Amino acid sequence: MVQQIISDNQLLEQYPDSDGQPMADNTKQFRWIVVIKENLERLFASDVDVFIAGDLLWYPVEGDPKQRQAPDVMVVFGRPKADRGSYQQWKEGDIAPQVVFEILSPGNRSGEMLRKLNFYQRYGVAEYYIYDPDSNELTGFERSAKSLQLVSEVHNWVSPQLGIRFELTADTLEIYRPDGERFLTQVELGEQLATERELRQVDQQRIQALEEKLRELGINPESL
Repeated sequence: MVQQIISDNQLLEQYPDSDGQPMADNTKQFRWIVVIKENLERLFASDVDVFIAGDLLWYPVEGDPKQRQAPDVMVVFGRPKADRGSYQQWKEGDIAPQVVFEILSPGNRSGEMLRKLNFYQRYGVAEYYIYDPDSNELTGFERSAKSLQLVSEVHNWVSPQLGIRFELTADTLEIYRPDGERFLTQVELGEQLATERELRQVDQQRIQALEEKLRELGINPESL
């Protein structure tokens, strides 16, 4: 019997890491993808078995590379954080992404979104959210039995999988963590990190000043 050896390049050609499509069609769509993905990363930063990705190709069926989709954001519980060229489900304990997000742009068509809905329904997604930042419309689907069912009232809806709450204001979508903190923009995240660094520096200076004062009094702070 002749055993066929498949090279890494052949596998890459069979399951390519890119579908040739841009991650986003405009800055608004890209900004929302980044906000959702990065805030979810923060939310589950301490959980090593929650994998979160943006615009990563998902292949649910081995041997059928035509069956693929690249959600704007996807969340997989039960898989380790690690870099991947694509999400090949049969190599991931056959665990499908449980939650996916799609951010609409003017280029999205209804037929395309229907195909995505059918794909996510067929391959086991538990929650599917579609946000249109231009019209400020959020659509949610939750799995019931074997199909994804429309969430009838998405305003103030709490995701069963993620624990986050969606709030539609007059002109935008706001998302809140389980602890009540609002999802932050990249600028706000940067400002928060800078503030946290400053507070740590102040605390360190206070500790150093206290240690110096103790030494002046003849007390070794390391012995306390």
